[in-house]
Amino acid sequence: MKGNSKSKKFTQPIIKISIAAIALSMIVMIISISIVSGFQREIRNKVIGFGGHIQITKYDSQNSFEGSPIEMNQPFYPGMDSVAGIKQIQIFATKPGIIKTNNDIYGVVVKGIGSDFDWTFFKDKLKKGEPLKIQKDVSTNEIVISQTIANKMKIDVDEKLFLYFIQSDGQLRPKDFVVKGIYQSGLEQFDNMFVITDISHIQKRNNWSSNQVGGFEVIIDDYSQLDRLAEFVYNHIGYELNSTTIIDRNPEIFHWLELQDLNVVIIILLMILVAVINIISALLILILERTSTIGILKILGLSNWRVRKVFLYNALHLILYGLTIGNIIGIGLCLIQLKFGVIKLPEESYYISEVPIEMSISTILLLNFGTLFICISMLIIPSYVITKISPVKAIRFD
Repeated sequence: MKGNSKSKKFTQPIIKISIAAIALSMIVMIISISIVSGFQREIRNKVIGFGGHIQITKYDSQNSFEGSPIEMNQPFYPGMDSVAGIKQIQIFATKPGIIKTNNDIYGVVVKGIGSDFDWTFFKDKLKKGEPLKIQKDVSTNEIVISQTIANKMKIDVDEKLFLYFIQSDGQLRPKDFVVKGIYQSGLEQFDNMFVITDISHIQKRNNWSSNQVGGFEVIIDDYSQLDRLAEFVYNHIGYELNSTTIIDRNPEIFHWLELQDLNVVIIILLMILVAVINIISALLILILERTSTIGILKILGLSNWRVRKVFLYNALHLILYGLTIGNIIGIGLCLIQLKFGVIKLPEESYYISEVPIEMSISTILLLNFGTLFICISMLIIPSYVITKISPVKAIRFD
């Protein structure tokens, strides 16, 4: 009896540690995958906000800011937005420019937009002012610039600035604008570069007609459908035009985001390894503690497999207990961050102001079932120890 008492004093902490390890592993996995998914979504949406999911341009544009014009009257415009999965198609044009104040000059890319522009992305990013109100056949002299440019040029909302459009022959054509809004996306390479105004100014400086544009941006509902819809767009725009996805235009950013998936995989594998090692330890301790019981069960006629199942069911109970605790804490912490944004980040370093969260029920369920399956599978081998226990020696075991 004293031996059993000492055994229990030793066993109980091991079991608690195993449950805690499984719970901690699940907490880390849920939080890691939620943060990485949220980070990928935020960065991806910011990049897409500056150019749409798919761009349609002339073949000679070669991803430059000075491409050949396209006639706006196209079979796919504006009817393409009626296709399932495509949210909107809108016109655009870009042109290099230089902002000049009394003391400074600053090189920018001027993005011209039309009345069909979707302001959803920039409305959330506006720090001051408001979006442009662009109407057909009515040109506006207002402009939206980034907070980065505003700080460098010491310009505020409702103030004037001079913008020199750089012509293909190197000439500069000036135009004065009034700052209507100031945005900040957090992506420095875009904030340092883009200003937004009426496309008519680019049409005029390029000697285009009002029916000519630099290209079309296609916005889709679901990023996961990008490849399928990109192929659809490419097949329906004719042979004179080319379409590129946001991944084609920004490969370095999206390859970097893909690397985050590798980090998550490594974390998940390490956490599952921790959970497996701890639950195996707990199972072996349980077998050691119940050696005499195993001997009695064998004498009563139970097969090795039936005895093993008793211990496997016991281990399953511990795993489920740990997973339940881990899910409650992990999901709870994610919901708190999602709702209140408790943990902040320096935007200049991480491109976002707070830790992003994106939770997927299917992903969390997959994590749980995957962890459960792997743990149970790995327990089958150590449970084989039971078959080596002699009933007679087991009964004598103290």
